[in-house]
Amino acid sequence: MELHLKIIGIILIVLAFVHIVFPKYFNWNKELDSLSLINKQMMYVHTFFIAFVVFLMGLLCFTSSYELIETTFGKRVILGLGMFWTLRLFVQFFGYSSKLWKGKLFETIIHVIFSLLWSYMSFVFLWIYFH
Repeated sequence: MELHLKIIGIILIVLAFVHIVFPKYFNWNKELDSLSLINKQMMYVHTFFIAFVVFLMGLLCFTSSYELIETTFGKRVILGLGMFWTLRLFVQFFGYSSKLWKGKLFETIIHVIFSLLWSYMSFVFLWIYFH
């Protein structure tokens, strides 16, 4: 399972850096134009901190996989990560409208990839905790 945590760590670190392209890819300059300054800045600030937390999760998994698996505290952290990513998996299906991806090839591929990714991470974290 250490290998799986290291793989997840790398994936999360890469995912954190992917957040850098969000403003340009999602055309935030135009899309957020109608928002007040506080709402616009909250989008940028919250995206930064989400990316930062995802990066730290990845770093933790990559550098401390043994401790996460073998210590009581590590198991508690693993349970929290399992709950977090399982909730994220549910949001993938119930928090976003299927109109965003159905009938659109690229968006459907991304939806499937992230659904599989959240499933993989949830499974690994919860498997470690319960075994």
